[in-house]
Amino acid sequence: MHKIVFLDRETLAPSVRLRKPAFPHALVEYQSTTAAQTASRIEDASIVIVNKVRLDESTLQKCPNIKLIAVAATGTDCVDVAACSRRGILVTNIRGYAVNTVPEHTLALILALRRNVVAYRDDVLAGAWQKSGQFCFFDHRIQDLAGARIGIVGEGVLGSRVGELARSFGMDVVFAGHRGKAPGTGMIPWEEALRTSDIITLHCPLTAETNKLFSDAEFAAMQRKPIFVNTARGGLVDEEALERALESGAISGAGIDVTTQEPPAIDGPLMRVARRPNVILTPHVAWASEQAQQSLADQLVDVIDAFVAGTARNAVNTLADAVSR
Repeated sequence: MHKIVFLDRETLAPSVRLRKPAFPHALVEYQSTTAAQTASRIEDASIVIVNKVRLDESTLQKCPNIKLIAVAATGTDCVDVAACSRRGILVTNIRGYAVNTVPEHTLALILALRRNVVAYRDDVLAGAWQKSGQFCFFDHRIQDLAGARIGIVGEGVLGSRVGELARSFGMDVVFAGHRGKAPGTGMIPWEEALRTSDIITLHCPLTAETNKLFSDAEFAAMQRKPIFVNTARGGLVDEEALERALESGAISGAGIDVTTQEPPAIDGPLMRVARRPNVILTPHVAWASEQAQQSLADQLVDVIDAFVAGTARNAVNTLADAVSR
Protein backbone atom coordinates (compact mmCIF):
# COMPACT_ATOMS: atom_id res chain seq x y z
CA MET A 1 0.00 0.00 0.00
CA HIS A 2 1.29 3.44 -0.93
CA LYS A 3 1.66 6.17 1.65
CA ILE A 4 0.91 9.56 0.09
CA VAL A 5 1.95 12.78 1.83
CA PHE A 6 0.71 16.19 0.70
CA LEU A 7 3.11 18.70 2.25
CA ASP A 8 1.27 21.97 1.58
CA ARG A 9 -2.46 21.42 1.11
CA GLU A 10 -3.22 25.06 1.90
CA THR A 11 -1.74 26.07 -1.47
CA LEU A 12 -5.11 24.94 -2.88
CA ALA A 13 -8.30 26.66 -1.78
CA PRO A 14 -10.38 24.84 0.87
CA SER A 15 -13.24 24.57 -1.64
CA VAL A 16 -11.15 22.44 -4.01
CA ARG A 17 -12.08 18.76 -3.83
CA LEU A 18 -9.17 16.32 -3.93
CA ARG A 19 -10.73 12.98 -4.78
CA LYS A 20 -9.33 9.73 -3.44
CA PRO A 21 -6.81 7.86 -5.60
CA ALA A 22 -8.10 4.62 -7.11
CA PHE A 23 -5.62 2.28 -5.38
CA PRO A 24 -5.09 1.20 -1.76
CA HIS A 25 -3.33 4.02 0.05
CA ALA A 26 -2.93 6.08 3.19
CA LEU A 27 -3.09 9.83 2.62
CA VAL A 28 -1.63 12.33 5.08
CA GLU A 29 -2.26 16.02 4.44
CA TYR A 30 -0.33 18.87 6.05
CA GLN A 31 -1.60 22.40 5.52
CA SER A 32 1.98 23.71 5.42
CA THR A 33 5.46 22.36 6.03
CA THR A 34 8.68 24.10 7.02
CA ALA A 35 12.12 23.12 5.76
CA ALA A 36 12.92 21.65 9.17
CA GLN A 37 9.80 19.45 9.09
CA THR A 38 10.07 18.18 5.54
CA ALA A 39 12.30 15.11 5.80
CA SER A 40 10.61 13.64 8.87
CA ARG A 41 7.16 14.01 7.28
CA ILE A 42 8.05 12.12 4.10
CA GLU A 43 10.72 9.67 5.26
CA ASP A 44 8.35 6.70 4.93
CA ALA A 45 6.24 8.03 2.04
CA SER A 46 6.27 6.47 -1.42
CA ILE A 47 4.38 9.33 -3.08
CA VAL A 48 4.86 13.00 -2.20
CA ILE A 49 2.59 15.81 -3.33
CA VAL A 50 4.14 19.26 -3.19
CA ASN A 51 3.46 22.72 -4.53
CA LYS A 52 6.01 25.12 -3.06
CA VAL A 53 7.90 23.19 -0.37
CA ARG A 54 11.50 22.67 -1.50
CA LEU A 55 12.77 19.13 -1.97
CA ASP A 56 16.55 19.15 -2.34
CA GLU A 57 19.04 16.30 -2.53
CA SER A 58 19.91 16.42 1.17
CA THR A 59 16.24 15.91 2.02
CA LEU A 60 15.76 13.15 -0.54
CA GLN A 61 18.76 11.24 0.87
CA LYS A 62 16.81 10.82 4.11
CA CYS A 63 13.73 9.47 2.32
CA PRO A 64 14.62 6.18 0.58
CA ASN A 65 11.03 5.07 -0.06
CA ILE A 66 9.95 7.88 -2.38
CA LYS A 67 8.99 6.67 -5.85
CA LEU A 68 7.00 9.68 -7.12
CA ILE A 69 7.01 13.41 -6.46
CA ALA A 70 3.82 14.87 -7.92
CA VAL A 71 4.13 18.64 -8.15
CA ALA A 72 0.74 20.31 -7.86
CA ALA A 73 1.77 23.05 -10.29
CA THR A 74 3.40 23.45 -13.68
CA GLY A 75 6.71 24.85 -12.45
CA THR A 76 9.01 22.31 -10.81
CA ASP A 77 11.78 24.62 -9.60
CA CYS A 78 10.99 23.66 -5.99
CA VAL A 79 12.28 20.13 -6.69
CA ASP A 80 15.87 19.08 -7.44
CA VAL A 81 14.88 17.13 -10.54
CA ALA A 82 18.45 16.05 -11.30
CA ALA A 83 18.79 14.55 -7.84
CA CYS A 84 15.48 12.75 -8.31
CA SER A 85 16.72 11.28 -11.57
CA ARG A 86 19.86 10.02 -9.85
CA ARG A 87 17.77 8.42 -7.13
CA GLY A 88 15.19 6.86 -9.46
CA ILE A 89 12.35 9.15 -8.41
CA LEU A 90 9.83 10.20 -11.04
CA VAL A 91 8.80 13.87 -10.99
CA THR A 92 5.53 14.94 -12.56
CA ASN A 93 3.73 18.25 -12.94
CA ILE A 94 0.36 19.68 -13.96
CA ARG A 95 -0.21 20.96 -17.48
CA GLY A 96 -2.80 22.97 -19.35
CA TYR A 97 -5.04 23.72 -16.37
CA ALA A 98 -4.26 27.48 -16.45
CA VAL A 99 -4.99 28.03 -20.13
CA ASN A 100 -7.86 30.39 -19.29
CA THR A 101 -7.11 31.77 -15.83
CA VAL A 102 -3.57 33.10 -16.35
CA PRO A 103 -4.24 34.73 -19.73
CA GLU A 104 -7.45 36.31 -18.41
CA HIS A 105 -5.60 37.71 -15.39
CA THR A 106 -2.90 38.99 -17.73
CA LEU A 107 -5.46 40.82 -19.87
CA ALA A 108 -7.17 42.16 -16.74
CA LEU A 109 -3.89 43.74 -15.61
CA ILE A 110 -3.23 45.15 -19.08
CA LEU A 111 -6.72 46.62 -19.40
CA ALA A 112 -6.63 48.17 -15.94
CA LEU A 113 -3.22 49.74 -16.55
CA ARG A 114 -3.89 51.00 -20.09
CA ARG A 115 -7.11 52.66 -18.90
CA ASN A 116 -5.71 53.81 -15.53
CA VAL A 117 -8.57 52.13 -13.67
CA VAL A 118 -6.77 52.16 -10.30
CA ALA A 119 -5.87 55.84 -10.55
CA TYR A 120 -9.42 56.85 -11.42
CA ARG A 121 -10.87 54.67 -8.66
CA ASP A 122 -8.53 56.27 -6.11
CA ASP A 123 -9.48 59.75 -7.35
CA VAL A 124 -13.20 59.00 -7.05
CA LEU A 125 -12.76 57.74 -3.49
CA ALA A 126 -10.81 60.92 -2.67
CA GLY A 127 -13.67 63.13 -3.91
CA ALA A 128 -12.02 64.31 -7.13
CA TRP A 129 -15.19 63.76 -9.17
CA GLN A 130 -17.17 66.15 -7.03
CA LYS A 131 -14.35 68.68 -7.13
CA SER A 132 -14.17 68.53 -10.92
CA GLY A 133 -17.53 70.27 -11.30
CA GLN A 134 -18.45 68.36 -14.46
CA PHE A 135 -19.63 64.95 -15.65
CA CYS A 136 -16.07 63.55 -15.95
CA PHE A 137 -12.42 64.52 -15.66
CA PHE A 138 -9.24 63.62 -17.50
CA ASP A 139 -6.43 63.48 -14.96
CA HIS A 140 -4.97 60.20 -16.22
CA ARG A 141 -4.16 58.93 -19.68
CA ILE A 142 -6.56 56.39 -21.22
CA GLN A 143 -5.40 54.23 -24.13
CA ASP A 144 -7.16 51.60 -26.23
CA LEU A 145 -5.71 48.15 -26.70
CA ALA A 146 -6.63 48.14 -30.40
CA GLY A 147 -3.55 48.91 -32.46
CA ALA A 148 -1.09 48.54 -29.58
CA ARG A 149 1.79 46.08 -29.98
CA ILE A 150 2.05 43.39 -27.33
CA GLY A 151 5.39 41.61 -27.06
CA ILE A 152 4.96 38.14 -25.56
CA VAL A 153 7.97 36.45 -23.95
CA GLY A 154 7.21 32.75 -24.02
CA GLU A 155 5.55 30.98 -26.90
CA GLY A 156 4.02 28.06 -24.99
CA VAL A 157 0.38 27.33 -24.17
CA LEU A 158 -0.12 30.40 -21.96
CA GLY A 159 1.76 32.85 -24.14
CA SER A 160 -0.10 31.61 -27.21
CA ARG A 161 -3.46 31.97 -25.47
CA VAL A 162 -2.59 35.53 -24.42
CA GLY A 163 -1.84 36.18 -28.08
CA GLU A 164 -5.27 34.87 -29.08
CA LEU A 165 -7.04 37.09 -26.55
CA ALA A 166 -4.94 40.09 -27.52
CA ARG A 167 -5.83 39.65 -31.20
CA SER A 168 -9.52 39.72 -30.27
CA PHE A 169 -8.89 43.26 -28.95
CA GLY A 170 -7.27 44.22 -32.24
CA MET A 171 -3.73 44.24 -30.88
CA ASP A 172 -0.56 43.69 -32.90
CA VAL A 173 0.79 40.46 -31.40
CA VAL A 174 4.49 39.56 -31.61
CA PHE A 175 6.49 36.84 -29.89
CA ALA A 176 9.99 37.72 -28.72
CA GLY A 177 12.82 35.51 -29.86
CA HIS A 178 15.04 34.12 -27.14
CA ARG A 179 17.72 36.49 -25.92
CA GLY A 180 21.05 35.93 -27.63
CA LYS A 181 19.60 33.56 -30.23
CA ALA A 182 18.21 33.88 -33.73
CA PRO A 183 14.42 34.16 -33.59
CA GLY A 184 12.46 31.02 -34.29
CA THR A 185 9.53 30.66 -36.65
CA GLY A 186 6.83 33.22 -35.90
CA MET A 187 9.11 35.29 -33.67
CA ILE A 188 10.87 38.63 -34.00
CA PRO A 189 14.35 39.38 -32.65
CA TRP A 190 14.60 39.88 -28.89
CA GLU A 191 15.92 43.42 -29.25
CA GLU A 192 13.14 44.39 -31.65
CA ALA A 193 10.46 43.10 -29.30
CA LEU A 194 11.84 45.21 -26.45
CA ARG A 195 12.25 48.28 -28.65
CA THR A 196 8.85 48.28 -30.37
CA SER A 197 6.32 46.87 -27.90
CA ASP A 198 3.70 48.96 -26.08
CA ILE A 199 3.10 46.10 -23.67
CA ILE A 200 5.50 43.33 -22.66
CA THR A 201 4.17 40.26 -20.88
CA LEU A 202 6.11 37.26 -19.54
CA HIS A 203 5.01 33.64 -19.94
CA CYS A 204 8.27 31.69 -19.86
CA PRO A 205 9.71 29.29 -17.26
CA LEU A 206 12.32 30.24 -14.68
CA THR A 207 15.62 28.52 -15.49
CA ALA A 208 19.28 29.30 -15.00
CA GLU A 209 19.17 30.96 -18.42
CA THR A 210 16.11 33.12 -17.69
CA ASN A 211 16.96 34.12 -14.12
CA LYS A 212 16.80 37.95 -14.02
CA LEU A 213 16.03 37.97 -17.72
CA PHE A 214 14.85 41.54 -17.27
CA SER A 215 17.20 44.00 -15.58
CA ASP A 216 18.43 47.56 -16.19
CA ALA A 217 19.69 46.97 -19.74
CA GLU A 218 16.42 45.40 -20.85
CA PHE A 219 14.27 48.15 -19.36
CA ALA A 220 16.51 50.80 -20.92
CA ALA A 221 15.97 49.19 -24.35
CA MET A 222 12.19 49.67 -24.15
CA GLN A 223 11.85 52.76 -26.32
CA ARG A 224 8.03 52.90 -26.23
CA LYS A 225 7.87 52.99 -22.40
CA PRO A 226 5.61 49.93 -22.30
CA ILE A 227 3.41 48.45 -19.63
CA PHE A 228 5.33 45.52 -18.14
CA VAL A 229 3.41 42.45 -16.94
CA ASN A 230 4.73 39.35 -15.16
CA THR A 231 2.39 36.48 -14.30
CA ALA A 232 5.06 33.80 -14.83
CA ARG A 233 7.84 33.64 -12.20
CA GLY A 234 9.23 36.37 -9.98
CA GLY A 235 12.84 35.39 -10.57
CA LEU A 236 12.58 36.41 -14.21
CA VAL A 237 12.85 40.04 -13.13
CA ASP A 238 15.46 42.02 -11.20
CA GLU A 239 12.99 43.70 -8.85
CA GLU A 240 15.24 46.62 -7.95
CA ALA A 241 15.78 47.27 -11.66
CA LEU A 242 12.00 47.24 -12.12
CA GLU A 243 11.66 49.82 -9.36
CA ARG A 244 14.27 52.00 -11.09
CA ALA A 245 12.47 51.62 -14.41
CA LEU A 246 9.24 52.86 -12.86
CA GLU A 247 10.99 55.78 -11.17
CA SER A 248 12.75 56.85 -14.38
CA GLY A 249 9.72 56.39 -16.62
CA ALA A 250 11.44 53.69 -18.71
CA ILE A 251 8.16 51.79 -18.38
CA SER A 252 4.75 53.39 -17.97
CA GLY A 253 3.33 50.86 -15.54
CA ALA A 254 3.64 47.36 -14.16
CA GLY A 255 1.26 44.51 -13.46
CA ILE A 256 2.96 41.94 -11.24
CA ASP A 257 1.49 38.70 -9.88
CA VAL A 258 4.69 36.88 -8.90
CA THR A 259 7.71 37.90 -6.84
CA THR A 260 11.16 36.46 -6.23
CA GLN A 261 10.36 35.91 -2.55
CA GLU A 262 6.75 35.06 -1.79
CA PRO A 263 5.34 36.82 0.07
CA PRO A 264 7.66 39.75 -0.72
CA ALA A 265 9.50 41.57 2.07
CA ILE A 266 7.34 44.39 3.39
CA ASP A 267 10.18 46.84 2.71
CA GLY A 268 11.23 45.26 -0.59
CA PRO A 269 11.20 47.00 -3.99
CA LEU A 270 7.83 45.67 -5.13
CA MET A 271 6.09 46.70 -1.92
CA ARG A 272 7.71 50.13 -2.22
CA VAL A 273 6.11 50.66 -5.64
CA ALA A 274 2.81 48.87 -4.95
CA ARG A 275 0.94 52.04 -3.97
CA ARG A 276 1.74 53.79 -7.23
CA PRO A 277 -1.39 54.28 -9.35
CA ASN A 278 0.42 52.76 -12.33
CA VAL A 279 1.33 49.55 -10.49
CA ILE A 280 -0.91 46.60 -9.70
CA LEU A 281 0.58 43.92 -7.45
CA THR A 282 -1.53 40.79 -6.93
CA PRO A 283 -0.59 37.88 -4.61
CA HIS A 284 0.26 35.09 -7.11
CA VAL A 285 -3.39 34.43 -7.95
CA ALA A 286 -3.37 34.55 -11.75
CA TRP A 287 -3.59 30.75 -11.76
CA ALA A 288 -6.24 30.52 -9.06
CA SER A 289 -9.70 30.69 -10.61
CA GLU A 290 -12.07 28.17 -9.02
CA GLN A 291 -12.31 26.27 -12.29
CA ALA A 292 -8.54 26.10 -12.77
CA GLN A 293 -7.85 24.91 -9.23
CA GLN A 294 -10.37 22.08 -9.51
CA SER A 295 -8.93 21.11 -12.88
CA LEU A 296 -5.46 21.03 -11.29
CA ALA A 297 -6.65 18.81 -8.43
CA ASP A 298 -8.38 16.40 -10.79
CA GLN A 299 -5.32 16.16 -13.04
CA LEU A 300 -3.07 15.66 -10.00
CA VAL A 301 -4.96 12.54 -8.94
CA ASP A 302 -5.09 11.32 -12.55
CA VAL A 303 -1.29 11.57 -12.70
CA ILE A 304 -0.85 9.64 -9.45
CA ASP A 305 -3.33 6.96 -10.51
CA ALA A 306 -1.50 6.59 -13.83
CA PHE A 307 1.87 6.22 -12.08
CA VAL A 308 0.63 3.41 -9.85
CA ALA A 309 -0.93 1.74 -12.92
CA GLY A 310 2.44 1.87 -14.66
CA THR A 311 2.24 5.01 -16.83
CA ALA A 312 4.49 8.05 -16.40
CA ARG A 313 2.00 10.79 -17.27
CA ASN A 314 3.26 14.42 -17.25
CA ALA A 315 6.77 13.21 -16.45
CA VAL A 316 9.38 15.92 -16.00
CA ASN A 317 12.26 13.45 -16.00
CA THR A 318 12.66 10.17 -17.86
CA LEU A 319 12.99 7.11 -15.68
CA ALA A 320 12.02 3.76 -17.10
CA ASP A 321 12.64 2.09 -13.74
CA ALA A 322 10.77 4.66 -11.69
CA VAL A 323 7.29 3.76 -12.92
CA SER A 324 5.14 1.88 -10.44
CA ARG A 325 8.04 0.53 -8.40
